[in-house]
Amino acid sequence: MQSLEAELETARQLSIDELADAIESIGFECTRCGACCTGEADDDHTATVFPDEVRDLEASDTDGADDWRDIARPMPYGLSETDDGDLEGETFEWALQTDSCGDCVFYEETDGVGGCTAHDDRPLICQTYPFSVALAGTSQPMGKAVDSVSLPARDADDEDGIVRAHECEGLGREISREDAEELAGALKERAVRELEEAIAVRDNYAPATPAPGEVVVHDSEGSKRVDGTPLEK
Repeated sequence: MQSLEAELETARQLSIDELADAIESIGFECTRCGACCTGEADDDHTATVFPDEVRDLEASDTDGADDWRDIARPMPYGLSETDDGDLEGETFEWALQTDSCGDCVFYEETDGVGGCTAHDDRPLICQTYPFSVALAGTSQPMGKAVDSVSLPARDADDEDGIVRAHECEGLGREISREDAEELAGALKERAVRELEEAIAVRDNYAPATPAPGEVVVHDSEGSKRVDGTPLEK
């Protein structure tokens, strides 16, 4: 496996045209079904959000997004549950906040049609769903891929450098070249950003000892409390 730095260089060299070709070959049109914004059964919606994306949402005019905790919550993976049902421990990165139903707090539905109240400022992972690029250090959101396309000069059996499509009822629909290129640009940006974040998290990580009932989040900027403020050393 290549180092994160090598994978980052690969991400920076990704071709927008080749990514757009792959997206076009799979096909996609958002049907506004809301499946990618809502929770399932006992699983809350989980979408990674970078620290600067949280601040962008804080600075936007989105209703109710006045505080870090209104926008982001600690990524739940690796945390344990207390007897009172609260989470505690250390985790890495942030997830978009969810409501009491486990849906993204920015999701709204009218007459069965879904929408995002923060659409113009939505995180890269939301801009690019249902696609991802398979590189070590990048995320594979919403479960396993249901389709994939190898980029040119890549071995079809090589998991790196493959455009993956995740479960979505909009897959297989015709997409314009303009829309495919716009999505491809965001997909490349996301791959680069995820690797930059992963490297920064690794380099800035310092073990913490959370108090009982406390959560510490390690992101690219260091260790933080659940309200996004730096953890005092």
